[in-house]
Amino acid sequence: MPKAAPTRALNQRAAPATPPTAPSRDLQVFPNPAPERDYVLRFDVPEFTCLCPLTGQPDFAHFEIEIVPDELCVELKSLKMYFWSFRDEGAFHEKVTNAIVDDPVKAIAPRFVRVKANWFVRGGIGTNITAEHRRKGWKPAPAVDLPGDTAA
Repeated sequence: MPKAAPTRALNQRAAPATPPTAPSRDLQVFPNPAPERDYVLRFDVPEFTCLCPLTGQPDFAHFEIEIVPDELCVELKSLKMYFWSFRDEGAFHEKVTNAIVDDPVKAIAPRFVRVKANWFVRGGIGTNITAEHRRKGWKPAPAVDLPGDTAA
């Protein structure tokens, strides 16, 4: 009979009783370090998931968010937990996309928010939704094209 291989103790960390992070709709904020200036925060969320409210099957999306903050900014870890909070929720694409505009508006009262949601193909149909919030009276400064600028 062949000898059993010696067992090694694994250096495995035990799961904490309470996870260090958990899904949450609570968007944390901090003071904008440059409120005197319009600038764009861009967030890329390529791994969003929620559930179809009719079938319970997972829906996947890639979100792009642009925010021109005013006095406050959204803290990134809380934004991550916010997106995670949708994972077990059943909701139509339109509802989720508009909530992802409305919730930051409630938390930070930005000058502008644009959310682009690219919902992955299900049943042969992909869905793209763009929703915006613009503070009443706010207008962006005109774009400046500089010679040799290849970013435009």
